[in-house]
Amino acid sequence: MKLDRMNGQKRSDYCGTLTKEAIGKEITVCGWVQRQRDLGGLIFVDLRDRTGVLQLAFDDTTDPAVFEKASALRSEFVVMASGVIRMRSSINKDIPTGEIELEVKDLKILGEAETPPFEILSETDVKEELRLKYRYLDLRRTPLQNNIMLRHKIVKTTRDYFDENGFIEIETPTLIKSTPEGARDYLVPSRVHKGSFFALPQSPQMYKQLLMLSGFDRYMQIARCYRDEDLRADRQPEFTQIDLEMSFVEMEDVFSIAEGYIKRLFSEVMNIDIPTPLPRLTYTDAMENYGSDKPDTRFDMKIVDLTDIVKDCGFAVFSDTVKNGGVVKAINAKNAAGVYTRKEIDKLNEEAKGIGAKGLAFIRWNEDAPTCSFSKFMTDEEMQAIYERMGTEKGDVILIICDKKNTALSVLGALRLTVAKRLDIIPNGFNFLWITEFPFFEYNEETGGWDAMHHPFTSPLDECIPYLETAPEKVFAKAYDLVLNGVELSSGSIRITDPELQAQMFRALGLTDEEAQTKFGFLTNAFKYGAPPHGGMGIGLDRLVMLMAGADSIRDVIAFPKVANSSELMSGAPAEVDEIQLRDLAINIDTKE
Repeated sequence: MKLDRMNGQKRSDYCGTLTKEAIGKEITVCGWVQRQRDLGGLIFVDLRDRTGVLQLAFDDTTDPAVFEKASALRSEFVVMASGVIRMRSSINKDIPTGEIELEVKDLKILGEAETPPFEILSETDVKEELRLKYRYLDLRRTPLQNNIMLRHKIVKTTRDYFDENGFIEIETPTLIKSTPEGARDYLVPSRVHKGSFFALPQSPQMYKQLLMLSGFDRYMQIARCYRDEDLRADRQPEFTQIDLEMSFVEMEDVFSIAEGYIKRLFSEVMNIDIPTPLPRLTYTDAMENYGSDKPDTRFDMKIVDLTDIVKDCGFAVFSDTVKNGGVVKAINAKNAAGVYTRKEIDKLNEEAKGIGAKGLAFIRWNEDAPTCSFSKFMTDEEMQAIYERMGTEKGDVILIICDKKNTALSVLGALRLTVAKRLDIIPNGFNFLWITEFPFFEYNEETGGWDAMHHPFTSPLDECIPYLETAPEKVFAKAYDLVLNGVELSSGSIRITDPELQAQMFRALGLTDEEAQTKFGFLTNAFKYGAPPHGGMGIGLDRLVMLMAGADSIRDVIAFPKVANSSELMSGAPAEVDEIQLRDLAINIDTKE
């Protein structure tokens, strides 16, 4: 088939924007054929563009040459159609343009299409691997197009808000020096400096701090970041963050700017009012109550401490755990007894073991009296005390973990989410939460030492500075996370600007003066020339869009995402390169395993 040319003809309207007000109007639309229905002397074509679908109509009044073209149309052909908008004889209430159609006077076939490997439908059960291999086709589907356009609106609102609040958008380098930031770096070999490597930034952290020292006062960037780490539904090896830094501020100032942004964003993009100020929890309270430093607070089911009740009980699993410094914690799954049979509870037990617990004890009240996996070892008074502490009622299931405190809390935090999803008790909505006062260090049981929980420029709370090198467990940070519906959206902190305190911090992290100078000297040297107090944060754009779109994975809000092994199925990246390129870089590939 010979393809038509546009010959200077232009599109006048998008398919999905047309309404009854356009009846009688001559228009030209362009797009892809969703489907063609040939009824003999009548042909209907659903034409799709990024705004929606419009029905094209061809009948016995249509020019025979145009009608013949329409009969040749197949799914995903690219066409330009001109004509007059008229009322449809049969209204389709499922689409916004369902009351009108285009009576086609002229039709141009601009591109033919082979039969695609899957049908381009809004809802599909096609395997994701196949859709990602043909991502350019998958992106034609309405849900993904809506997600990408939502992302555009979010980015536009973001730039407008921060511009109006005095922030300057500045690009920072993407070829930088490799510095330890928690995850593995992606390395880029240098052709000129053989044997040396650039790294792709895990964040613009040091550069944005240097911008504060440069006097720019308020910086923001829609920043591309890279981390060579294992993937999951809300993590990609390359991602985007809304990065910001402010001078002459304290933590409350950062909160105020961030909350203003969230309020503006949800109002403009979603027409939703987010009440501010946003609620806050300390890290300690979040862990004690929810077993997570990113709790989903849309439902209750808080963790309850039973340690004092069972510390001297006859059930050795409980009492011995307490004697050895452990704890006994529990959650109450209200009205869950009808769903959580003994078989279902056994599945929870396996899940608990899989994430570090020794086992799961339970109380299930489905009949006249509660049944319990350990009651024969307990006195009536002890059981009654547990029932009262847990607020136990008929229909409830009590899930109990006894272990080291951190293990018990984290396991119950995970079970809390599993149970809530199974019971379908998580309401729709957007629950924001600040988590504050993070521990500065985390004890490493394997090494017997203390590891930093944050990058080394995070400032400790003033009252904790005396304990930096003597009692790391007492040190808490001027660090904060913004959480939305159980997903960490942002991390930030007030930074260290005192060179002496920074040197003390490096020592506390086990770095010698020489190591600190080698890794971070270009930043710490800058502090000697007048560093303003500053702090900031980075908001995960991909996760934010995912949650606002109601998507299940950030892959659904990124145009060309990676899969679990960090490869991109469409282009085949990463791929081998030829020997000439490797020689230029002085690289030899060791094929031995």
